[in-house]
Amino acid sequence: MPDHFFVYPQYLEKGLSRAEGRRIPAAEGLVDPTAEEIAEAAKKLGSKAEVEGTKHYPRQFFRYGGRVKVAKRERMPKARFLRALAAEVQRMRAQAGRK
Repeated sequence: MPDHFFVYPQYLEKGLSRAEGRRIPAAEGLVDPTAEEIAEAAKKLGSKAEVEGTKHYPRQFFRYGGRVKVAKRERMPKARFLRALAAEVQRMRAQAGRK
């Protein structure tokens, strides 16, 4: 089993449906998340994160938004990590004064 997983910005995007790739509740979603924001938030949550900018989400192959390679954490399922990640990006945006 790999020691990492990938997070695409589409997983956290509020405007997408579940069928289009969103993995968290829409109420917790983000408007236009970027791979860089996600990597920074993952690092703040204590995970190693690396941006792979030339990659794209297979369901939206025409849109190159990159992806983030995140090291797995013990006792942290991916779904719970994604929700924590979205909350951390929202906190970072609030501190920076943007939505």
